[in-house]
Amino acid sequence: MKYRFSFLITFSWCLLVSANVSAQKGKITGKVKDALTGEAIAFANVVLPGTTQGTTTNDQGIYSLEQLDRGFYNITVSFLGYKSKTFFEIQVSDARVALLDVELEADSRALQAVEVQASAFSRTDESPLSLRNIGVAEIQRNPGGNRDISKAIQSLPGVSSGVSFRNDIIIRGGAPNENRFYLDGVEVPVINHFATQGSSGGPVGIINVDMIREVDFYSGAFPANRGNALSSVFEFKQKDARSDKAAFRSIVGASDIGLIAEGPIGSKTTYVLSARRSYLQFLFSAIGLPFLPTFNGFQTKVKHKIDDKNEIYFIGLGAIDQFKLNTSLNLSYDPSINSKIKSRSDTELVDQQRYILGYLPVTTQWNYTNGLVYKHYAQSGVMTFVLSRNMLNNVQYKRLENNEDSVLLQDYVSQESDNRFRFEHQLRSQSGYKLSYGLNLEHSRYYVRNTSKELVADTSNLANPPSLVDRSFESRIRFLRWGIFGQVSRSYFGELLVTSAGLRLDGCNWALTTSNMLEQFSPRLSLSYNFAPRWTFNANTGIYYQLPAYTLLGFRNTAGDLLNRNNGLTYMNNVHWVAGVEYFGGKTFKATLESFYKGYSNVPVLQDKGISLANLGADFGIIGNEPALSVGLGKSYGLELMLQQKLNQGFYGIIALTWVRSFFDNRPLPNSGAIPKLTPSAWDNRSLLTLTGGKIFAKNWEVGVRFRYVGAPPFTPFASASLSKDIWDQFGRATLDYTRLNSQRSGATMQLDVRVDRKWDFRGWALNLYFDIQNALNQQTLGPPFLVAARDRGTGVLLTDPNQPDRYLASELPNTAGQLLPTVGIIVDF
Repeated sequence: MKYRFSFLITFSWCLLVSANVSAQKGKITGKVKDALTGEAIAFANVVLPGTTQGTTTNDQGIYSLEQLDRGFYNITVSFLGYKSKTFFEIQVSDARVALLDVELEADSRALQAVEVQASAFSRTDESPLSLRNIGVAEIQRNPGGNRDISKAIQSLPGVSSGVSFRNDIIIRGGAPNENRFYLDGVEVPVINHFATQGSSGGPVGIINVDMIREVDFYSGAFPANRGNALSSVFEFKQKDARSDKAAFRSIVGASDIGLIAEGPIGSKTTYVLSARRSYLQFLFSAIGLPFLPTFNGFQTKVKHKIDDKNEIYFIGLGAIDQFKLNTSLNLSYDPSINSKIKSRSDTELVDQQRYILGYLPVTTQWNYTNGLVYKHYAQSGVMTFVLSRNMLNNVQYKRLENNEDSVLLQDYVSQESDNRFRFEHQLRSQSGYKLSYGLNLEHSRYYVRNTSKELVADTSNLANPPSLVDRSFESRIRFLRWGIFGQVSRSYFGELLVTSAGLRLDGCNWALTTSNMLEQFSPRLSLSYNFAPRWTFNANTGIYYQLPAYTLLGFRNTAGDLLNRNNGLTYMNNVHWVAGVEYFGGKTFKATLESFYKGYSNVPVLQDKGISLANLGADFGIIGNEPALSVGLGKSYGLELMLQQKLNQGFYGIIALTWVRSFFDNRPLPNSGAIPKLTPSAWDNRSLLTLTGGKIFAKNWEVGVRFRYVGAPPFTPFASASLSKDIWDQFGRATLDYTRLNSQRSGATMQLDVRVDRKWDFRGWALNLYFDIQNALNQQTLGPPFLVAARDRGTGVLLTDPNQPDRYLASELPNTAGQLLPTVGIIVDF
């Protein structure tokens, strides 16, 4: 009710004042240059398709489109002998000049003196398929996405997700830790607040969408200059700051408040920086949730243009996160003490809150990535030098029942840091070959001090209760990583046929099993054939490698040995086979059908549990602080269909349908008598469907909807033996029964999200008001039930199982996710 009242007040005020606002005009400006040499392209055509407006660049490659009405515009840039480019949904307003610098790539048909028609969708010679481009407007207005990039990506084919309140990105049946992220060419290991160490997910994204120009998302066909990834690569490209004057944007969103400042520093330098802080802790406390998260995010970019051939820029990204427990909750079952107890469902809610408080640790986490990028443009091509440093600090603390006088369950401090250098050289030969090569060198450091206990099954008799194993250890490791790469591409028959071949070699001195580069021999090959007008056949194959998480590399046993090094742990790898057809229906419509197969080997298998690490990573906490063996196998395969309409006459939309299967082998525990077998993985959703669309109306109204269906994922049930009194009194929670790994399935997820935007232009400033409804149908998703020790509803005392006096009575708590969540957001540009 509070949100609805605020929305109505703000909305009514805007309607009153908008009547007195005269129509404001905006402009789009930028520079057009050669993508490899950096030379300005004079007299290039810059037009707005579907209108009579357009211009050409001057002798310095500068263009300006002025006196534009507020709204979104598509822009096509073309010049003789170059591949034309179309940019979609460039937002224009009086309050903010739209800056759009364009790099055009020379075309092999240049000698034929033809002008190549603009393509509405991103594709490269190296990655002719499995590459999607997402514009900033698509991210900002994504219904139910809360302006979060990770949420917007879920609208694309092949992308699954875990529970609704997390940003785990699951690509084509692979685990969340198989993805790599780059911000303006700088590798960023952590992109989420409250990140799961050893994986990549978290509940809220760190990257500020208002600073992003576009995102390139590779679900396969990775270029050779991007290594250490098995499932996907993300390239986040930031906007350049304004060079004419200072400008600001303030945002009040569903979970945080933020400010962005940008402008010039002298005649050759610009800056943009942002800061955000959440207020979720106040909302969660008010509605009685058992955890209270607070996050702070920072992002910056400073760019200096030395001259027309040289530029340098600095990027920074960081977060400070605190996760506290709401121990002030009233957990009594007595209605006279707890006024919220009115029915049995209310007592179940108390049980759920008690369960969550029982296993979530208090967490303090911070991380940062800083990078310096220097680019030198020459006649033959562009050289890029990247120097960066990143660090993650993670502290977790937990006592039984959150009582300082009870059993210490976890006291964990960990740091990961990397100093990275990468060199790339892209060039173009006179004979039409496009070449690139380079190298990377990294120095990594990992420290951990862990005091914890873990439940481990009795391998001699699985019917026995699990035992508490001491995982306490301290470890420091340092190691070097290195790699070399190269790629060559060429087109034939007037670009009817395009081929690309690449190669990577990677090594690491952590162990003998990782130091030989030839054992990480990573070739890749792509082909694209335009077999008919508007139709293209594309294919790719490649072998990819990824180093296991630092939590595995740094694990020591109680004797202080690097146990996983002694176990022969080495790089994970998989082989991709991807093929598909693509249809271009006009300049703004594309349909693709792709099939894929990924075969995994050397996947770490947790030695004490007998399960593949690939089944873990979509929950809070830490993944990998235990012994493992590089013996796991796996596979995933499927089909993806996508129909995409870019903004055209006010309409836009995506239909993404995916059928996917994902399996990893379950290595049985010793003495169990079982044999290894492929088992559906935790990411085996089977069916995914997303329908996203919207309409831009007159007077700056916009409505968007998204419907998402995610098939029922497998889960592993709890082991009833963990309700043994000796175990429960020390640990306070049940453990999973890995002998029944992923033997059951939870409920499918269906969610409808709706968003309405209204924008106003005033003289010198602009206002955007949006109303977003997540899960508009209030659809509930049934998750794996929680197994807990039952309590007396009157006294709260634990109950003994009458049939097994050495155990507590078992009770299953329902685990549902998904609730209707209306939010209001305000964005002000000035």
